[in-house]
Amino acid sequence: MKITTYTPDYNGSMAIVYSDTKELSQHLNQAQLDRVRALGEKFEEQWLEVQAGTDSAWVYKLGKSIDADARAEKMRQAGNKLVLKANAAHLDRIAILGAHVPHVAEGAILGNYQFLRYFSDSHKRKNAMAQLFVSKEDEQALAPITIAAMGTLFARELVNTPVIDLTATDLAKQAKEASKRHGFSIEVLEKKQIESLKMGGLLAVNYGSTEPPVFIIMEHKPKHATNEKPLVLVGKGVVYDTGGLSLKPSNFMDDMKSDMGGAAAVIGAMSAAAEANLPVHIIGLVPATDNRPGGNAVTPGDVITISDGTSVEVMNTDAEGRLILSDALVYAKRYNPELVIDLATLTGAAARAIGRYAIVGMGNAPKERMLALQESGYRTHERVVEFPFWDEYKDLLKSPIADMKNIGGAEAGAITAGKFLEHFTDYPYIHLDIAGPAFLKSRAGYQVEGGTGIGVRLLFDFINNLK
Repeated sequence: MKITTYTPDYNGSMAIVYSDTKELSQHLNQAQLDRVRALGEKFEEQWLEVQAGTDSAWVYKLGKSIDADARAEKMRQAGNKLVLKANAAHLDRIAILGAHVPHVAEGAILGNYQFLRYFSDSHKRKNAMAQLFVSKEDEQALAPITIAAMGTLFARELVNTPVIDLTATDLAKQAKEASKRHGFSIEVLEKKQIESLKMGGLLAVNYGSTEPPVFIIMEHKPKHATNEKPLVLVGKGVVYDTGGLSLKPSNFMDDMKSDMGGAAAVIGAMSAAAEANLPVHIIGLVPATDNRPGGNAVTPGDVITISDGTSVEVMNTDAEGRLILSDALVYAKRYNPELVIDLATLTGAAARAIGRYAIVGMGNAPKERMLALQESGYRTHERVVEFPFWDEYKDLLKSPIADMKNIGGAEAGAITAGKFLEHFTDYPYIHLDIAGPAFLKSRAGYQVEGGTGIGVRLLFDFINNLK
């Protein structure tokens, strides 16, 4: 969606957020003002249409004062509702004026997203809304928000694309194209290089596939970087997950193209950070493969060796994400990072614990890092709920024949997965399990059906406020 500067000669539909009707006088005629004064109180915190047709006009009266984060989210949802109304009226442009414009526009951009790639009549289905007009002042405030939103839409596109068109190799191609568009550097390790690095977790998950694995390394290193040691982002890139020989029931497999939501978030965040030229040195790592039960697929009871020499008894091949992430976390050690954050659609336990409403977070990083991430979560409404990370949980991963096993028991599954990953770190570490909010069966406001791109806006805000 294009963002254009609003000028007094603008000719088209408009939406105005206001507190007092006096603020509307420069935009509405007397008849429209009279309608607002007659009905406005009944339409608090919702859009009131004061004129229909080509030059439609809506107004939104703010209600009682609420905290800044809650207000921002309320206005995003208002922006989503506005763009739905505009599309229903077949409008191709709208000016958003008044208060809280950046967040209203953000909700409109995110809510206007469609995934139409496979429709034969996609041109007929495409939303009419294509252009937002905002004041010059609001345009400046909206710039970073728009960049993060566009990174989110890119992540959604990746998640929504089925594996027939997005193998691990295809994912690497998409990352390469993004690097050219946005200006970060990239290197893609192929199977022989992965073998030379002895990435036993990534290779084991890939055994059952006819498609080769890749290991994607991205870097944004501005000359004016404020951090001496890099921030490393790691994303789980299982482009499709059957569960391997621990095969998922078919109805649990329907949306498993989304199992690379963590990878999509990291690629989207790298794209946004580079586009905005944020003054932070960032590394992005994505191990990518599909998980299939064919060929010489790894079997429950097999023992594999991760790239740091740790032996792992594979008790369940559907706990594959932690295996490929383990090699990436080992690889991250070479950067001597200030902080590593991984994102993964890792466990059903996380989704069952808190649903689609938040991300499960845990880790051993200094408390101020987790607090800063949670503050970013409140600002973007990609909230992070911290789970305990006590060492007792690691006892559940003891194996009688290897250094570790890849699952614990029926209890605390999200935490034992995190403790498994922590074993491969020697740096401050935060693990984000995005299994709940990464993919939705039905629309929830501006989080449309399918991939949500969760994590991109969270990471962008966190990086932009990194101290």
